[in-house]
Amino acid sequence: MSKKTTGFILGSIVGAAAGVVAGILVAPRSGAESRAMAADAMNDAWDSAVDTYERAGQAVEEQVAGVRPSVDAKTDELRAKVDAARERMDQLRDSLSDVVAQTSAQVSDAVSEVTDKVVSMADAAAEQGSAPAEAVHVEVVEPEAEPESETEA
Repeated sequence: MSKKTTGFILGSIVGAAAGVVAGILVAPRSGAESRAMAADAMNDAWDSAVDTYERAGQAVEEQVAGVRPSVDAKTDELRAKVDAARERMDQLRDSLSDVVAQTSAQVSDAVSEVTDKVVSMADAAAEQGSAPAEAVHVEVVEPEAEPESETEA
């Protein structure tokens, strides 16, 4: 070790010892009395911290208890809305499935009808000895909607 380091360590030890001696000589109370006072001060601080913690815990519980009913009500409301939406989706899925099945049956019937007409026309043309058609044109015609009655005053 260097001379400076040794001097610093020796000075620190001597200073600490001098502080202990001065504290013992100048202390207004005995060691046992001072330790008892320090222990009482620590117990008081601990009790105060525990009391503060308990009061804060109760305040938080009261705040949570005040908010819980509105949270529960909103949760119930949202659950009801989700259930209603699920029911509506099931109804829509069922009705869409029915419409698709009906439309599929109608298309199938229409294709069969057109096929039957084409076959019968081809047979009729063959019986008459006509030349086969070069092309076939199929036109889909939608029925006209009935006009709405005008009742303006």
